[in-house]
Amino acid sequence: MARIGIQLMMLKEHIADEGVLPVLQRVRQTGFQVVEVSQIPMTEQNVAAMEEARESLGIEVAAISAKTSAPAGSEDLTLQDHFDLHVEHARRLGTTMIRIGMMPLGAMASQEDFDAFAHEADEYARRLAEEGISLSYHNHHVEFAKLAGVTLLDQLRQKAPHLRYEIDCHWVQRGGRDPERTLADFTGVLDLVHLKDFRIVLPPAAALAGAAAGDRTAFGDFWARDIVQFAEVGQGTLDWKPVIDQGIASGARHLLIEQDQTYGRDIFDALAMSREHLVSLGYESLITG
Repeated sequence: MARIGIQLMMLKEHIADEGVLPVLQRVRQTGFQVVEVSQIPMTEQNVAAMEEARESLGIEVAAISAKTSAPAGSEDLTLQDHFDLHVEHARRLGTTMIRIGMMPLGAMASQEDFDAFAHEADEYARRLAEEGISLSYHNHHVEFAKLAGVTLLDQLRQKAPHLRYEIDCHWVQRGGRDPERTLADFTGVLDLVHLKDFRIVLPPAAALAGAAAGDRTAFGDFWARDIVQFAEVGQGTLDWKPVIDQGIASGARHLLIEQDQTYGRDIFDALAMSREHLVSLGYESLITG
């Protein structure tokens, strides 16, 4: 059965201030049991606390995160330098899934650089599969850019045949594609889905007043950058029931609520709003197990 949970990236500042276990206790109190781990330092202390949360709170880890490589001098864990440690963490936390959150920025520089990343990712996916672990790639909107007339996402599927996918519905929409159709296109290679809504907001009064007075600077900045927001599930424009149903039909094992910004709203209140909407659509059993 597919499960609905949350992305821990949203709580990274809370974890930095309070520690893993107290934050996961609040996650449990908010009504969630499943988490995906991203942007949380995988120190021994944090990994041990996640292990304890599995035992004492019933928290299930859907997936952990990895980078293929990092710039020289970086302290980030990478599959290049810490392959065995990623496997160890996955096994300690009871997950068989690792996900890449984004390609290295250098992979966008040229066709040759992108091809090198695709080859590298495919090789790690092949090696992890030998350990019983799948490697998924998480999209943003940039993967819908084209090189030689083919989107980066389509090229990745062609050039990294061992790689699986985590489709982020907000970034698909922002990239100009339809989330439901995209999930259908990934049937058979889909492990994870990000439930992130897409909201269009009206200009603030100050920007409109400035434009009326002849200065369109603030309005232009808003129009170019801020008119699209990340939203709580159900508070944006996406029609979630057909999207979620298609994600499950396409094979997703976990669907994770994620909201990159909350625009002043407390993150736990935002999570509660998303949960309430998903329950109203009939998905409570996927949240509670």
